[in-house]
Amino acid sequence: MAYRTWREAMSEALYGRGGFYRNPGAPGRHFRTAAHTSPLWSRAWLALAERVYDALPAARRPGFTVVDMGAGGGELVSGLAAAAPRDWRLVGVDVAPRPGGVPDRVEWSAAPPADVVGLVVAVEWLDVVPVDVAERAADGVRVVEVDATGSERLGPPVDAAGTAWLDRWWPLAEVGDRAEIGLTRDGAWRDLVACLRHGIAVAVDYAAVPARDAGGTLTGYRDGRQVRPVPDGSTDITAHVHLASCGGTVMTQREALRRLGVDGRVPPYDGDPGRYAAALNDASVAAELLDPDGLGGFGWLIETRGIALEDCFP
Repeated sequence: MAYRTWREAMSEALYGRGGFYRNPGAPGRHFRTAAHTSPLWSRAWLALAERVYDALPAARRPGFTVVDMGAGGGELVSGLAAAAPRDWRLVGVDVAPRPGGVPDRVEWSAAPPADVVGLVVAVEWLDVVPVDVAERAADGVRVVEVDATGSERLGPPVDAAGTAWLDRWWPLAEVGDRAEIGLTRDGAWRDLVACLRHGIAVAVDYAAVPARDAGGTLTGYRDGRQVRPVPDGSTDITAHVHLASCGGTVMTQREALRRLGVDGRVPPYDGDPGRYAAALNDASVAAELLDPDGLGGFGWLIETRGIALEDCFP
């Protein structure tokens, strides 16, 4: 069976003909993300979008746009559609066809629009941008190759660009140490931010920590379970993102959501049983989103254009 780089194998398995992400709603069927928790998630993004809108000069507000990059089943952008001002443009971007149930006001596209004034959101998108995998062998750092069954072997030495990236961001010290080379993610993020004329772009993903992730982070998900990554199109293949190498400002989801007013504290009883039950539910969901050992452990990568970060994350 033919071997190839993990980047080539991921590209075909995830985005090729019949690939994992070509199927509508694939993420929701195989794993749970923050977008599947509750409306509290979309309300937090609406709060950020409102701050971005307010931070823009009045002359730039017409045509305000929110882009959901890697929109999946459309959960986030659909949540925004229920509450966002009617004159805002909402765009879901995904390689899969438009899912059923997405509100009519939401545009659906295979590529992000150009010259966006507003907010660009990319939740768990960079982690599925295909990457090369490297491993230190006795004779140097080599590219890891894989076949369609997931069987691996060591290939040629890592090229000069990959070596320079590893030396700066993820040095491999011991034989057997592995890393995902983040050059493709760095480039994908630069390309996405280039679509933003004024406003903020935010990527949300699990962050790679080289000191912790000596064996790399490449893995698979299928039917709600973590599984061995097999590039046959049946499995999501993902790896944590070295957010710092992409540039921009990095903060944890816990910090970002708290700055957006998300609070997991149990509210006092106000005498209204129905309202109190709803508030308790929101507090429970907020605690999950803020949990540093769970969804709160995500990293937020933030780039601004023409507005100050402090205006949106005071």
